[in-house]
Amino acid sequence: MARTQKEGNGKNGTNGILPKRIQEALGIHSHEIESWRIFKILSEFVQGFEFIRKYKKAVTFFGSARSSFDASVYKEAAELAARLAKDGYAVMTGGGSGVMEAANKGAYEAGGDSVGINIQLPKEQRTNKYVTDSEAFHYFFTRKVMLSFASDLYIFFPGGFGTLDEFFEMITLVQTKKIPQIPIILVNKEFWTPLLKYIEEVVYKKNKAIDKGDMYIYYLVDNADEAYQVIKKLTK
Repeated sequence: MARTQKEGNGKNGTNGILPKRIQEALGIHSHEIESWRIFKILSEFVQGFEFIRKYKKAVTFFGSARSSFDASVYKEAAELAARLAKDGYAVMTGGGSGVMEAANKGAYEAGGDSVGINIQLPKEQRTNKYVTDSEAFHYFFTRKVMLSFASDLYIFFPGGFGTLDEFFEMITLVQTKKIPQIPIILVNKEFWTPLLKYIEEVVYKKNKAIDKGDMYIYYLVDNADEAYQVIKKLTK
């Protein structure tokens, strides 16, 4: 349902300082000093980039935090992470459960760097036990930037809104040349094919909302072995 009533108590829906929607986005309350909050955000960015710069060669795994997918999804994530860890990649995830935990487990058991970029929540979010180095963020958007700029490779396993959001974020950054074209691998054809078909048939062919070349930004594979072969070919 669309909202029609203005929010806030001040002119144009504000409280006289900032619009309520911006206060909510930044976590500002009426009794707090706005400039202090902005400095906190800047501090998170600085702290985050200092953290990720420790890893000269890294891969980020995205995927569901839930355990509702077929067991093979988690097995493939662990296997691919282990192989990349042995090749010297630091394996980065959101630090949570599900696919993220599987990837961290693969890296950990292979003796590689297993990294978690976590989020602070009112109810503490558990960092999975396979993470050997981690950084926690207060703001989702600063954490998202860290995950999006941390690595040389991006691997997407099946997931929910968060995974899909990160996928579209990454391909948009490449499409608009905000970042160099880097390998973006989608693993599990059964999960990703309907979405990619929609992009091709509706977004591209029917509406011409993207160019044909935009569909070559990402690579679709079915399992860890196929993903590894594509990565080796792309990173020669």
